[in-house]
Order: sequence, then structure tokens, then C-alpha cells
Amino acid sequence: MGYYKADLRDIEFNLTELLKVQDWKDFGLEENDVKGILAEYNKYVENEVFPTREPSDQQGVKHVNGKVVVPECLHGVQKSFYENGWFALGMPAEIGGTPVPESLYVACMSLATGANCAWTMYPGLSRAALNVINLKGTEMMKTTIIPKMMAGTWGGTMCLTEAGAGSDVGALRTTAKPIGNGLYAISGTKIFISSGESDLYENNIHLVLARTPGGGEGTKGISLFVVPRHRFTADGALAGSNHVTCSKIEHKMGIHASATCEIQFGVDGESHGWLIGDEFEGMATMFIMMNEARLYCGIQGESQANLAYMMAEKYTKERVQFGKEIIHHPDVKRSMLKMRAMSRGMRALCLYTGNLFNKAHQDPTYEALIGLLTPICKAYCSEQGFQVSVEALQVHGGYGYCTEYGIEQFVRDTKIATIYEGTNGIQAIDFVMRKILKDGGKALRALKKEMLKTLEQMEDAKFKKEKDLFSKMLQSSDSMLQYVGTLAQNKQMNLILQNCTDFLQFASQMVLGWQLMESAVVAAKKLETASGEDRAYYSSKVTDFKIYCAHYLIHNVAISKTITDFTEDMTALEI
Repeated sequence: MGYYKADLRDIEFNLTELLKVQDWKDFGLEENDVKGILAEYNKYVENEVFPTREPSDQQGVKHVNGKVVVPECLHGVQKSFYENGWFALGMPAEIGGTPVPESLYVACMSLATGANCAWTMYPGLSRAALNVINLKGTEMMKTTIIPKMMAGTWGGTMCLTEAGAGSDVGALRTTAKPIGNGLYAISGTKIFISSGESDLYENNIHLVLARTPGGGEGTKGISLFVVPRHRFTADGALAGSNHVTCSKIEHKMGIHASATCEIQFGVDGESHGWLIGDEFEGMATMFIMMNEARLYCGIQGESQANLAYMMAEKYTKERVQFGKEIIHHPDVKRSMLKMRAMSRGMRALCLYTGNLFNKAHQDPTYEALIGLLTPICKAYCSEQGFQVSVEALQVHGGYGYCTEYGIEQFVRDTKIATIYEGTNGIQAIDFVMRKILKDGGKALRALKKEMLKTLEQMEDAKFKKEKDLFSKMLQSSDSMLQYVGTLAQNKQMNLILQNCTDFLQFASQMVLGWQLMESAVVAAKKLETASGEDRAYYSSKVTDFKIYCAHYLIHNVAISKTITDFTEDMTALEI
């Protein structure tokens, strides 16, 4: 088994020196408070979460007499997580939470996710479901369900996918029939339900997409329902089965400790549920949860990449070959520098996006920027998290391929983040069609203005090559945007759709490069007076940006050419 070590210095830099979250007066936190919460959370993760990573993966979940049984080691960490108040971190005070800046919560969640991704999905999905209920639920839901979820006795899930309706959600066949007193009888089968059932909670609250009798075809006819595993009384006491059953669990490549379930509703009796939100507005209501889940997918990639890098750093500084530690071999050093730049860039992007949620509370115009960055976080961080994990395995050599150092688990656990909560191809289509073309590129142009402000702060003497590359890339993005806009006007949709993934990759690498550039600007200024460990750290931030430009951002020049110069309709080509 590997060892746990977080790059707390880099997390603190992002939170307190770059984002300056201590300036959010609503939370009353000083800089030392932010660092103190982070340090305590990190101790909890190191001492209680990380030790469960390997054994829970080896044991996996089991389907025993119709019940889903998780590895025994998860019960202890689950109990302490709620009892120590970590689940309440970042939640509203009125429901018993501990409000903190969103980026601080994201940083803490990242630490836990990197340490044991599979386990964090149970409280993670419960939190997302709770947020939907808190925003859209009835008074009964808020007074009966939420306290149970906050205490950790009840969990939550998202039930969307069906065998014939994966990405094509509008094809779902689950029905909801009104039976009086505000109740609906839910009937249907959902598949691939992450953390769908478990013995970690005495009751699960499923958020289920279904079609009422008046619901037309497609997504516009879908509504959202709250469906508990067990029925309950007004005071929250369990009142028998609600005829919600887990019919099987999936055997997967990774995240073995997370129960991926097939859930059946109404097979051996009526499954009762309540409408949440307005009828036929199910997708809009579910997107509250889906957007949170998609950001979390990005954090799954970012978090595991960062821990995989830290474990690889330790190994390469200890492993001796040809008379010296392998970190000193040029090819290994190249790999490590690339991994560090990418991992830190993903961290900066996720924390920046988290910080926007606080800004959006004060200024709703930031919602458009959050919408723009969510598919970037989900798709790019999940994809690059997987690639960094593969690279970390590679530098471990044969030991990486074995289970001894715990590196191969990152590869297995991280890959799923590119697939669920909307495949990365779906994210790319959403990004181009809904986030770019729908508003004529307004949000992207606004973001580019922020990039230009940062670019102007860079000293030519220190960053001439990088400034020239970034300037050229921004020009290329204008050409791409104009080209795709023209295709849309001419209704050449196939040409747009075949380029969505490349367009998203271009935009993602541009945004990540900007985040590293922001860090480099701040670090370069602080280098003037820094000494000792601080000087070494700030110097590494400048190096990160330079490495990223040379090894990642440079590819955007080619991507823009691919999009604008290859004009054949690929659907007409033979395979």
C-alpha cells in the first residue's frame, strides 16, 4: 500500500494567496482559520479515510439476501465523518451546517476523494440530493427528511439512467401515477445508480425521474420524484417497505467499494413518491444535482491525479537505478514536471470554479461563467486525471502495475469519471451547443477578457515565449468561434458536432493555462522577497506554467487547425 501525502502548500496558495477566500466577510474566517480547517480535515483524511482505500477496494460490495453490504472498514469512517461534523462543512447554517467558502469545501472534498473515491460517493451523492430537497422540497421534506440526512442516518441518490435511456434521457419509461394525497405510484427500473443502496444508511432517499400520465415524449414530459427506500411517518420513524429493491449490483473495473445498483420500483407492491419541483420540470430540477455531480466528477480526476503525483514523487526520489534516484533521469523528470503542472492546474481550476459559486450569490451574472466551466471541469479534469494516473503508474515501472504501491487503483478508479454523469462526448456537445452557440460566445468572450488582463501583467523578460504562445492561441480561438458560428448559420450541424470534443479540449487547455498563468504572476512577484522553502515553492509555480505551455498549451495551435481546416463531413466517410 502506498502512503498518503497532500500538497497542502499548493492548496493554501490557491485559497489564501490567489483566491483570497479569507476576504469573504460572510464567513468570518481569518487566513489562519482557513488553514486550520484544511489542516484538521487533512489529518482526518490521512488517519481515517486513506487507510480504508485499499481494503475496501479488495473487499468490494456484496449483494446478500437482497441487501447491499459494503466493506466493514467503511462503517467506521462513515460514522466519524458525520459525528465530526465534516458532512456539515459548507452546508447552510439553517439546516445545521457549517458555512465556509465554497472553494474551501471543494479543497476538503478533494482531499477525501483522492484518498478513497469510492467511499466519498456515498456522502457526496447524499449531499447533492439534500441540496435539491432543500431548494425545491416541500415543508414535509425539509422538516422530516433533511434532519435525517444531515445526521447521516439517511442517504440519497440520483436515479436517472435506464437500460434504453442512458444519454438519451427523454427515452425513459419509468412512470408516476397519481394515487391521491399528493402521492404517486412509481413503476420502473433504473440502472447504473451510484451508491444506490448500502447498509451505511438505514434509509435511502432516491430522486427519480419519471413520466406522469400527462407527460409528453422527450425530456419536456419528465418530472422528478422523491422516493424513499422505506416509508416513514411524519416524525421520521420507519414504517415498512416502500417496495424499492436493488435487483443487482454491477461488477466494475474500479470504485469497487461504491455500490452501482439496478433499482426496481413497484415490482412487488406500490412504491410511493412525492413530486419535487413542478410537474414536467424534472430535468431542470435534476440539473441542480447533476451540475454538482459533474463538478464532482472533475474533482474525482483532479484529486486522484494530485495524490497519484505525490505518491510518484516519493517513489522517484527513493528508487535508485543506474547509480542515482530515478527522479534525476531526464525522461522521468520530464514526466514528473508534466504531472505536477497538470495536477496543480486542475486543482486551481476546480477551486476557482468553486469560488464562483460564492460570487454568484452576490452577482447572478456569474452563473453563465459557472455554466461554461462546469463541462470543462467535468470532461477535462476527468480525462487528464486518468492520464496523470497512467503516467504515475508508468514511473513506478513494474511496481506500479502490481498492487503493492496502490497506484494501479487510481487508473481503475479514475476512468469512470470520463463516462458517468454524461460522457465527455456529451459534455463537449453541451459545451458547444448550449454554452457557446446559444449565447453567441458571450460567456467565452467575457472569460477571455479576464485572460487578457492576466496576460498584460506578465513581464516580457520572464515570460516572452509563453506570452507569445498565449496571444497566438487567443487569436486562434477567435477564428474557431467565428468558424463554428458560420457553420451554425448554415445549419451544417454534423461539422459542428464532429468538432465539439476538439473545441472543448481547446477551451479547457486555454482555461487551465490561464489558471496556471494567474498563479505564475502572483508567484513571480512574491519571488522578489521570498527565501527558503517559500522561494522554492514560488519558483515551482513559475515552472508549472512554463512546462504547461511547452507540453500542453502548444497543442492548441494544432487543434485549431484541425477544426478550421478539415471540412469533410465525417458521417459520410466509410469505416
